[in-house]
Amino acid sequence: MDTLNMRTGGEGEPAVVLLHGLGATGAVWAHFTPPLARRVLVPDLPGHGPSSPLPHYSFGTLTAAVARALPEHGPYVVAGHSLGGVLALELASGKYDVEVAGVLALGVKVEWSQDDLGRAASFAAKPPRVFETRVDAEQAYLKVSGLLGIAPADPAGLRETEGGWRLAMDPAAFGVGAPDMPALLAAARCPVVLAAGEHDPMCCPGQLRALDPDAVTLAGLGHNAHVEDPAAVRALLERFGV
Repeated sequence: MDTLNMRTGGEGEPAVVLLHGLGATGAVWAHFTPPLARRVLVPDLPGHGPSSPLPHYSFGTLTAAVARALPEHGPYVVAGHSLGGVLALELASGKYDVEVAGVLALGVKVEWSQDDLGRAASFAAKPPRVFETRVDAEQAYLKVSGLLGIAPADPAGLRETEGGWRLAMDPAAFGVGAPDMPALLAAARCPVVLAAGEHDPMCCPGQLRALDPDAVTLAGLGHNAHVEDPAAVRALLERFGV
């Protein structure tokens, strides 16, 4: 049985679930959650931080693991960043016996080239890289998660091992592939807000607007907008009564 590390806090309904992106941990939401007057649940996704790895990674298996870790059937407002945004949309499909009242999908990469997919598959096939020092591993963690220069490394994202340090992340998680965003949006059984930072190198706001003319561009922000300006992203949750 998979086991997810879950950070919890606060009170009030509907509860808010916050899903981090590939390579990060739930710690990226640390400055986002305190002002939320709601119960908040922040898992480390499978194969990230101290959470158990999966035998196979797909959007479905990751979402199913999150659904099993939630303490009840909802309703939840779910905000997800990058990979977490895809999982939030998948969770809203009704296939996982979880009631989702609203989804904020932030910084989801919607256009994937064959080169993009090839690089991801290559990363997924490699064993974890071992770094001589913890500092080197911290730098690698920040690069993989896109947090270099905007946040410290989460100690839970690192693991001491024979010969040095490695990332706690299971590299096989890189193999999830590209999301079918039109299908995910069509299947969602709740209101959805798509958003991206104006300068997000992975998610062009124009690509989101092609999917939804009402997609939100967050001025001056990059890929990790929820870390760069938590208040700007929190404001989007107000659309769901949060």
